[in-house]
Amino acid sequence: MEPATVNNPGIDWPVERLPLAGLTVPPALEPLAASLDHAVLRALPAAVYTTDAAGRITFFNEAAAEMWGCRPEIGKSEFCGSWRLYWPDGRPMAHDECPMAIALKTKKPNRGNEAIAERPDGTRVPFLAYPTPLFDASGTLTGAVNLLVDLGERRLMEQRLFAIIESSDDAVVSKNLDGIINTWNKGAQRLFGYEAAEIIGKPVLTLIPPHLHGEEATILARIRKGERIEHYETVRRRKDGTLVDISLTVSPLRDPQGRVVGASKIARDITERKRLQVQQAVLVGEMKHRVKNTLATVQAIASQSMRHIPRSDWSAFLARLQALATAHDILTTENWNRAPVHDIVQQVILPFDPARFDIDGPKIWLPASQSLTLVMALHELATNAAKYGALSCEDGRVLIAWRASENGEGPRIAMSWRETGGPAAAPPTHKGFGSMLLQRTLDDVVTDYGPSGFTCEWRIALSP
Repeated sequence: MEPATVNNPGIDWPVERLPLAGLTVPPALEPLAASLDHAVLRALPAAVYTTDAAGRITFFNEAAAEMWGCRPEIGKSEFCGSWRLYWPDGRPMAHDECPMAIALKTKKPNRGNEAIAERPDGTRVPFLAYPTPLFDASGTLTGAVNLLVDLGERRLMEQRLFAIIESSDDAVVSKNLDGIINTWNKGAQRLFGYEAAEIIGKPVLTLIPPHLHGEEATILARIRKGERIEHYETVRRRKDGTLVDISLTVSPLRDPQGRVVGASKIARDITERKRLQVQQAVLVGEMKHRVKNTLATVQAIASQSMRHIPRSDWSAFLARLQALATAHDILTTENWNRAPVHDIVQQVILPFDPARFDIDGPKIWLPASQSLTLVMALHELATNAAKYGALSCEDGRVLIAWRASENGEGPRIAMSWRETGGPAAAPPTHKGFGSMLLQRTLDDVVTDYGPSGFTCEWRIALSP
């Protein structure tokens, strides 16, 4: 093979490929280029060293010396600078069996092989070796360069991650893209009843009831696209055949090149949560039934005790009682602790021709006590509008609006009731139940009786 040349005006220099950088330089400049190459390698944080064709070490950087725990003698130490070497399973490895030696013997790269280096102090460091033979322009072997990747930190992280997974109460399982189980932690054993040796290598369909087998095809299709599936509630089958409610999170697993090669699955037993949800629904239903019975009892007692009062007063009392029942219906839907303002307004206006109301406000939740107060207040305003205000004529309308408000006393809701298209509003000659309710239960109540209609504004404190 003819040596390559670098053409310069009037000069033809035969050159050789510089082993480390792949550069071509005139032979006279090779020492300078080599020193520059070594300066670069010395600055690298990764362990790198070179040998000649016989395997004698010709250069190593500080990262390599730190990894070996010693400084081998240049030109005498062969193949590797480690004090001792071991195979991954712990068997002693002769230096002429190491990845660098094999690369020089075969004259081929020998990349990604694992070994263990022992330092003089007895510390063992697992590493990956990436030796690559080097040749001159004529194809003659001149030596090799080796990159060593310290696996110690990675192994420590893997051990910590393994400990976390093993101690998890959740089932943590991995599978390949064919749905075959690859790993199985203690949480999975507790949840599904299979020991790792029994289930690893078997299809994940073993855990899925037959009528849900279609789920697995859907999950795998999404995983192949790189999608993550979160908090998917489903049912799985234990070793003893019983079914268990679980919440499932599935994430794609990728290889170093970023390709999806499998999936990790975290399954959480939600049997107790489901049981509590059913129990809660039963209790809320029972409470709702009892509240309605109580209100019906109040209505029956009142009908006997108030037989001689005017019918209009009696009807007003029943309407207020019904408004209270409506408020309790909304609260039972939200488990008795809160209700959305929008739903409260919608329920209150149902008996008063909802098409004549305009509602405007964000989604805000009210605690139970304020919800009951708002229901009664809106009911009184709607009743008065139907008797004397905008709802007493065909063209009248009512706008109910609210917004979040804040002052030094904490979060509040600012609400307004505005009537238009009805008769002119006049102040009442005396304070009835509705006026007293508004003043005593709402904050900062401001009313206006004008020619365009009645307007009322107030605030509700959002107590915890």
